[in-house]
Amino acid sequence: MEKEEKENIQNENLASEENNQSIHHGNQINDDADKKKEKNKKELTPEEKILELEDKLARTFAEMENQRRRFEKEKEDAFEYGGFSFAKEALTLIDNFERSKIILESDDKLKDTNALKKTLEHFDIIHKDLISIFKKNDIKQIDSLNKKLDPNLHQAMMEIEDDTKEPGTIVQEIQKGFTIKNRLLRPSLVGVAKKTQEKTTKNDESKENPEIK
Repeated sequence: MEKEEKENIQNENLASEENNQSIHHGNQINDDADKKKEKNKKELTPEEKILELEDKLARTFAEMENQRRRFEKEKEDAFEYGGFSFAKEALTLIDNFERSKIILESDDKLKDTNALKKTLEHFDIIHKDLISIFKKNDIKQIDSLNKKLDPNLHQAMMEIEDDTKEPGTIVQEIQKGFTIKNRLLRPSLVGVAKKTQEKTTKNDESKENPEIK
């Protein structure tokens, strides 16, 4: 009985040792294969090395060219639109002039007085000077009245019933818009025409019932 147990233990030890040797041998094969792959990868022909260097050089030049173009574009934008924020803030001067003019004209105590007339004349001169300075710097007013609403230039604030104009036509300018070069500085705030409700209702009823005129 003891002899059989010893034989079984010896057999188990032998099997375990063979298994370990097999695993070690397998790992060694894998290591050898990896080393072989790495060796093959490193051993490039001179032509392949040249092609690899040319590819890296081409990529480097392409990246440098892209950076140069981005720099040129940023420099151009800074030169052309560097005063964008300042110009936008300066528009409040024109807004305040126009508001002040409206307030003075609606003051009953000042109506038909020489003081009001002279003040408004000075206001107009200053206003024209401001517009002239803006134009010299490519800041221009957007022409809005009687134009079709353009979302790129105008912002509709209200609809006004007007059967003499096509729907969507600008009939009121609430606040003037401006552009600087080819860029929108501020959209025009406008009111657009729409058909009167009564006429629209009659037209709808006529379509539903041809006998109604």
